[in-house]
Amino acid sequence: MPIEPATPRRSDGTRAAILAAAREHFAASGYHAATIRAIAARAQIDPALVMRYYGNKEGLFAAAAEFDLRLPDLGALPRSAVGAALVTHFLDRWEGDDTLMALLRTAVTNEAAAARMQAIFATQVAPQVAKIIGRPRAEVAWRAGLVSSQILGVALCRYVLKLPPMVALKRADVVRRVGATVQRYLFDA
Repeated sequence: MPIEPATPRRSDGTRAAILAAAREHFAASGYHAATIRAIAARAQIDPALVMRYYGNKEGLFAAAAEFDLRLPDLGALPRSAVGAALVTHFLDRWEGDDTLMALLRTAVTNEAAAARMQAIFATQVAPQVAKIIGRPRAEVAWRAGLVSSQILGVALCRYVLKLPPMVALKRADVVRRVGATVQRYLFDA
C-alpha cells in the first residue's frame, strides 16, 4: 500500500508566519526593542500563540536566527582567489538578508544571540576553513577565528555602526583589501 504524503498542519503555517514576522521585526527593531505583541500583530495572530510555539522572546529569536550562510565550495576555487571570494560572499549575505544583520546587532548585547552567532560560525565557517587549508585542528580554529573577526568586523562597521569611512569604501575596495587580509589569515604561516 503506497504511503500518502503527510498533509501540512495548520500550525505549520502559523509557525512560518510567526518566524517571517519575527525576522522582519528583529531586523527592523533589533532584539531589545522587539516585542512579542508587535511580532504577533505583524503575523496577524494572538500573542499567546507565539508564546505557545516558542516559549519566550529568546526562544523565538533563536528559531528566527536559524541561518545557513550558504558558503560556496571554496575548494573549487584557485587558492589565490579564496579570500576575495569569501569577502564577496559575505558582503552579498550582509546586504541581502536582514536576519543575519538582526543576529549581529543582537549578538553584541545578548548572550543567546551571541551563542547563536558563535554556533553558526563554528559549524559553517570552521569546517570550510578546515577543508581548504588542510591543517591541524588547532590551527584551523585560530585561522577560522581570525577570518570570522574580519568578516564580522566589516559587517559591524559597514552595516550596523555605519562608520563613514567604511560606508564610503567602494565594494570592490572592500573585497580587494579585506580579501587580502582574509587570504593571509587562511594561508600564511
